[in-house]
Amino acid sequence: MAKKKNMTPDKLISFYMDYVLMHNQAPKSVYAFAKDNNFDEADFYKHFASFEALEKAIFKIFFNNTMRVLEASEDYQSFDARNKLLSFYFTFFENLTANRSYVVYALKDKGPKAMSTLSELKQAFKKFIDTLDIESIDIKEPRITKLQDYTKQESFWIQLMMVMKFWMDDTSASFEKTDIFIEKAINAGFDLMDVKPLKSVLDLGKFLFKEKMH
Repeated sequence: MAKKKNMTPDKLISFYMDYVLMHNQAPKSVYAFAKDNNFDEADFYKHFASFEALEKAIFKIFFNNTMRVLEASEDYQSFDARNKLLSFYFTFFENLTANRSYVVYALKDKGPKAMSTLSELKQAFKKFIDTLDIESIDIKEPRITKLQDYTKQESFWIQLMMVMKFWMDDTSASFEKTDIFIEKAINAGFDLMDVKPLKSVLDLGKFLFKEKMH
């Protein structure tokens, strides 16, 4: 009898991705999955509570791989928020493209299940957005500041979902249209969040208020 394999999270994920792409469905059970790949069922549960947990981990790994590449780049460290986010998108979608068949299987036409699968990616992405130091109105009210941060995170998350949907439907060579869409989406997002015009209006309001008070 062949010796049972020593499993790691990466090996489990590789076996799982191979299985679903070959069969167009998840394994029937962890037991069957373990038996097919010659490892102990208990080894699966050392790393993942279920196939759903494993699926969520896959997209978090795509994120981690992206950040590893970016953080190793000296140029990236000197970028402003807009260019850091652009760099993230281009690198992240390189990771997705390298695993396109699985990503399309996991997300396309999956509805609410797709959102559940992306939940760990969402949390990591929102924390990443917080690190970008995107300028916002400085209002000395904790509740408003918290709402601003939440709105910023959710807006960029929705933008990422839009780009992923566009990429999955993109039929252009080397997904060139997605690259164009990324640039336009990022630029539009930052332009909409540009606080300078609003700051000018607030400054004018403060000036007029002071003048009237005097």
